[in-house]
Amino acid sequence: MKQTVAVIGAGSSGLVAARNFLSHGFVVHIFEKEDDLGGNWNYGKPFARVYRSTHTISSKPGTEYPDFPMPREYPDYPHHSQILNYLRSYAEHFRLIEHIQFSAEVIRIEPAVENDARTGWVITLKNGHKNRFDLLVIGNGHNWFPKFPEYSGVFTGQSLHSAEYRTPDIFANRRVLVVGGGNSGCDIAVEAAQIADHVWHSTRRGYWYMPKYIFGRPTDQVGDQLLALGLPLWLRRLIATAMHRLLIGSPKKTGLPHPDHRLFETHPIINSLLPYYVGQGDIVPKPDIERFDGTTVHFVDRSSIEVDIIVFATGYLIRFPFIDDRHLSWQNGRPHLYLNVFHPNYDSLFVAGLIQPDGGQFGLVHWQMLAAARFAAAVRDGHGSADALRQHKADPRRQLSGGIRYKESTRHYVEVEHWSYRKLLKDWIKRFPQPTDPLPYKSGD
Repeated sequence: MKQTVAVIGAGSSGLVAARNFLSHGFVVHIFEKEDDLGGNWNYGKPFARVYRSTHTISSKPGTEYPDFPMPREYPDYPHHSQILNYLRSYAEHFRLIEHIQFSAEVIRIEPAVENDARTGWVITLKNGHKNRFDLLVIGNGHNWFPKFPEYSGVFTGQSLHSAEYRTPDIFANRRVLVVGGGNSGCDIAVEAAQIADHVWHSTRRGYWYMPKYIFGRPTDQVGDQLLALGLPLWLRRLIATAMHRLLIGSPKKTGLPHPDHRLFETHPIINSLLPYYVGQGDIVPKPDIERFDGTTVHFVDRSSIEVDIIVFATGYLIRFPFIDDRHLSWQNGRPHLYLNVFHPNYDSLFVAGLIQPDGGQFGLVHWQMLAAARFAAAVRDGHGSADALRQHKADPRRQLSGGIRYKESTRHYVEVEHWSYRKLLKDWIKRFPQPTDPLPYKSGD
């Protein structure tokens, strides 16, 4: 009998996991707690985290799956509605819909044990149904559990996390404070600046704000050209810093705080409008918050403002509430997995999409799941190629930063440098045999 695989989540990571395991001869069941696929990209669903204006921050070639190009008519940076349509087309093309069980929330996953031997995983659904599977792929995402910073005092105005934000009309004629210097925080501050009475933007440090285009080309494509040339990190940083100075200008001239780190050492912020709105006074930068006192917000520089509404664009915490941390090699706030995919001890457990790349996500998860499916097939078939990966994944402390020293932050717990990370995955894939299953497989370039 063919081995069975339970895939948790029918978003961009769960779908590509299902596609790869199916093509390697496994029987796949996808469990999705929503009534539709798409995960974060399905605007309006309870657990989606996109807002009405959301576009990708990586361009089309860096975002798409390598074996399923996006439509030519899509723009360089597709809107979330186009991404959802793309995911639907992907699922239909690879006949994944028939494998999805919708409105099937997983509440518990435990190892299946028989005669003191581990024999797979038992999945318990919210409706009480239980099933055993040989393999488990967790692909429910890690950008859904809001992270709130802690400050002394109490704020008595309205507050929300960016996870709840959808449209800018809530800012009309109000005094707005946006907290957090990531891509969402910058986007929301810019949207607020066009409708609010006053907008302040609080960040713990200064950042490098990069434009979406450099000399008429998407910024990530220009960066990939430098990587393709094999230029060392110091030279790429020197070139990128010069481009930033030329196209954006020094932070001092735009009124933004100066970064306390070198370029590439934090997750990239792709936003050329924030410096524009700061420069014309529509957004006022503020440092970190010290405390609240009613509707008064006090900052560490001893300044204070009166605020009606605060948006905490302060990121997310990694959470897998349906499985005990001990089954995920959990250490220091995150799972410690080889290449952020492979469990150090279990050959039957994989995590899809547990990365925060400096480029597009979908393509990298494709290579993750192709490597996982090839490994699982080698284990199933008793192929010796599985032994080498077993030895490596027993010690998951592999640096995935491409030599970059990221700032210490929960934001960078699963940060990867996309170019070197993709190469690592491809190198492993080459070691495993091609699938012999009748289903055709095209891995992409």
